[in-house]
Amino acid sequence: MPTKLDINTFSIEQAIEVNNTVSKEDVHLFAQVTGDTNPVHLDDDYAATTSFGKTIAHGMLTAGFISAAIGTKLPGPGCIYLEQSLKFRAPVFIGDSVTTRITVSDINTRRKRLTLKTECIVNDKVVVNGEAVIMIPS
Repeated sequence: MPTKLDINTFSIEQAIEVNNTVSKEDVHLFAQVTGDTNPVHLDDDYAATTSFGKTIAHGMLTAGFISAAIGTKLPGPGCIYLEQSLKFRAPVFIGDSVTTRITVSDINTRRKRLTLKTECIVNDKVVVNGEAVIMIPS
């Protein structure tokens, strides 16, 4: 059984990083699960005609790495996701290694809320960033 979360164990600037490499299978499974079959993600010939020049991962697949890091690492199992803002800054390609960084930026002990800076980075370039608000249950 996971350890129960305690709002008092977190600190400002506390951070974690998680690495994932995007595979073609990941993109195809994401398309299958969500129904997002946009050819820019799935069709090499079509994607070659776009400004990207090749297929790209779904932005929300990349954002899913943020959700996974929050739910498993910081704050971790048992937390409740309340809000997430996202800005998609650059494409993520098949084979890219994505570093997801989660950083505590605010702690509201009375309401048991953490505000988190969320980022996905490829080759030192931020490809997705935003902010999440997480509730730590009693």
